[in-house]
Amino acid sequence: MTVGYPLEEITCAILAGGEGSRMERRDKGLIELAGRPMVERVIERVRRQVGAIVINANRNADVYRRYGFPVIPDATGGFRGPLAGMAAALGVCTTRWVMTVPCDGPLLPDDLAARLYGAIEEHNAELAVADDGKRLHPVFCLLSRGLAGNLEDFLAGGGRKIDRWFEQVRTARADFSDEAECFGNVNTVEDLARVAERVG
Repeated sequence: MTVGYPLEEITCAILAGGEGSRMERRDKGLIELAGRPMVERVIERVRRQVGAIVINANRNADVYRRYGFPVIPDATGGFRGPLAGMAAALGVCTTRWVMTVPCDGPLLPDDLAARLYGAIEEHNAELAVADDGKRLHPVFCLLSRGLAGNLEDFLAGGGRKIDRWFEQVRTARADFSDEAECFGNVNTVEDLARVAERVG
């Protein structure tokens, strides 16, 4: 992993607040992947990349707390999507930057934080999002804590679409075309079987 970025100034918020609509409404972070809950695999991937970790969850908070990190719910309630989780994290984190990753992305890159930060530095941006060369992966992003008020206003105005909000702030794309396979997430039972083959 490339070091040389302010690791201690970054908190990772693992977004586990969804309702799992395509997984029989199960809590995806706690679904086992090759014998371990997916959230454990995500924690393992990010813990050396950042200074702190929080988990955004709207149910099973006691289970998530067993991992030893603060658990924060969406302030809005009602499973309002990843932006609500991002807003919750920005509202409680004290570090300058917040990196978000989904609880169902167990293959995420080992250098995610470093490369997202590099894109912010290169483009003088407030936010960086992973780009695999074909499409953006908006939940894999690094945000300035200074965006908290902007995001709250967007949500209060009825905004829900993450790409619309990205258009309103200085956003950089971080090139991960060489690691595109790392952004496979688990939305269906079929995805679970496919990703399980990769993690062994």
